[in-house]
Amino acid sequence: MSSLIVPELDETPWPTLGPQLVAFLEERAVFGPGDLKGEPYRVSPEKAAILYRAYEVFPPGHRLAGHRRFSRVFVSVCKGLAKTELLGAVGYAELHPEAPVRCDGFDANGQPVGVAVNDPYIPLLAYTEEQSDELAYTVLYTMCAEGPDADLFDIGLDRIMRASGDGRAVSLAAAPSARDGARTTFQGFDEPHRMDTDRHRAAHTTMQANLPKRPMAQPWSLYTTTAYEPGMRSVAETVHDEAKKIAREGTRDTQLFFFHREAGPEHDLSTLEGRIAAVAEARGPEGEYGPGQFEAIARQWEQPGVDRGYLERVWLNRTTQSARQAFNAARWKAPVAEGGCDAGGVLEPGALITLGFDGARSRDSTGLMACDVASGLLVKLGHWPRPTHLDRDDEWYVPADEVDAVLDDAYGRFTVWRLYADPAYWWDDLRRWAERHGEDRVVSWAMNRKRAVGNMCRNFAQAIELRAVTHNGDPDLAAHVANARRVPMELRDDEGNPLWYVRKTRDDSPEHIDLAYAAMLAWEARGDALASGALEAHNAVGEIIRVR
Repeated sequence: MSSLIVPELDETPWPTLGPQLVAFLEERAVFGPGDLKGEPYRVSPEKAAILYRAYEVFPPGHRLAGHRRFSRVFVSVCKGLAKTELLGAVGYAELHPEAPVRCDGFDANGQPVGVAVNDPYIPLLAYTEEQSDELAYTVLYTMCAEGPDADLFDIGLDRIMRASGDGRAVSLAAAPSARDGARTTFQGFDEPHRMDTDRHRAAHTTMQANLPKRPMAQPWSLYTTTAYEPGMRSVAETVHDEAKKIAREGTRDTQLFFFHREAGPEHDLSTLEGRIAAVAEARGPEGEYGPGQFEAIARQWEQPGVDRGYLERVWLNRTTQSARQAFNAARWKAPVAEGGCDAGGVLEPGALITLGFDGARSRDSTGLMACDVASGLLVKLGHWPRPTHLDRDDEWYVPADEVDAVLDDAYGRFTVWRLYADPAYWWDDLRRWAERHGEDRVVSWAMNRKRAVGNMCRNFAQAIELRAVTHNGDPDLAAHVANARRVPMELRDDEGNPLWYVRKTRDDSPEHIDLAYAAMLAWEARGDALASGALEAHNAVGEIIRVR
């Protein structure tokens, strides 16, 4: 079984409230929506093991004796394993006035004595407004309303309080207010693999920053998720990267407990038998599904036009790129991580470079990229994104004077062979730039030429796969590359391969791709520069200057 558990189990078990909590849930909770709705809640052996780790406390004699060991718990398993149910159940226990969720000393055997949290505040964050009252909050609602302790709660559609009035849980699709956030004792992040926008990342940062404000309550976070699309900078990807770093360094003293299980690489997904085995392994010891259900899942790979990357992510829990992603985001990330690119990559003054420019005037992002002709190093020179706090109808414009200044500086510091620029919205500016820097060095590269665009996208994708293109790990550029989605054309290249272009997931998406287009334009210009012999001519001039 392929898994990542951070930190690994210790030889000597830690004291934990887990057994008391599991017993409490099975006595005082019911299942949420689904086939078992309203029936007495049962904790599977694997979920019990997770809860045992999640509720470990420091042992007697330690300076933090009785305090929670982990302030963050992350659970990543495949689709269909009731992750949301687990988050709702933990929320139920954290809200309940009698649940053993905090340590109040140790008994004669050195085991923790569990008590409830005083005046809990529990935000449960969902990834969209539409889902804010669904997912974990719906589980919590059902457990409170239909369980044996319904009289202990004042239940509403958007908040659930203790009947005593000293605590509540709420559903959120954005960060809690500063006032509410200061009271947080437990918080849940449901499906953080979908939390991949600036708004999501900001909400996560805000909520995490609120946790230390009630130290006596020992506040903590629980994440429940399926594998993410790599390169999207989701909350799940960020925490997974952190866990992998902890594992590499062998750190034991960490406040993060991370559990991830996926199907191992040995399965042959080209065969039905291999896929069934992979699904079974990803599911692990929880056997509610029988062989027939495993086969039904495995058969989905045979459907025409299916996104196999998606199936691999949700059913095998592998962090696999979706077929919709235009570029290999994991490959893009690898050169920096593996040391194949200078992580501090900068352009040398006087270097022969090409430029790529793409953008809008108001509703989108605008970017200027440079590419070193000799090495293929891409560097972001300018990025002007629409501020994320603005509504689409709010008036805002790209600061054209700043764009002019950055462009002029590039022509002054480097030897610019050519600028390839998307002329949309910037016709007048292109004319001015050509007047200042030369008509042969400022090229209007129109995006309405389907074959040229298709070839450009293909060339850039191939360069990423071959690691011909390098970069300095700029997070904005990486995000734009990952955001780009592939759209097929009814055209083929000279070898008969289908051509395609890239676009955002939807027109109103806040996840921009302009830097990716600017990078493609700069890369395309670099290819043309090499083909023209510009690098040899540049080096020859440099040699003459050095001799003189």
